[in-house]
Amino acid sequence: MLRGMAILLGLQLVGEVLTRWLEMPLPGSVVGMLLLLAGLRAGIFRVDWVKDAAELLLSNLSLLFVPAGVGVMVYADLIARHWLALSVAASLSTLIVLAVTGWSAQYLARKGGK
Repeated sequence: MLRGMAILLGLQLVGEVLTRWLEMPLPGSVVGMLLLLAGLRAGIFRVDWVKDAAELLLSNLSLLFVPAGVGVMVYADLIARHWLALSVAASLSTLIVLAVTGWSAQYLARKGGK
């Protein structure tokens, strides 16, 4: 599990460094996940190396939302001023994600023949 955690955290660090160095408009953690996906697909990493660490993080996922909740409380006045724009953005992004997920599932079902 130590190797898996080192891989996950190392790729997150690389993602953070890349986003800051290249001034990318993406979170470093997302870039790190894309690097993990590329590494898994290319055979650089094996799934069993990161499986235990990923399952540990997923089983404690609710704890990772605490900082976001604190951030909401810290910026409550700002959120109250821009609630309409935030609500519209959240609703539209939810609909877009649902549509893309549905289309992706249909595409993969057709491609896989199931």
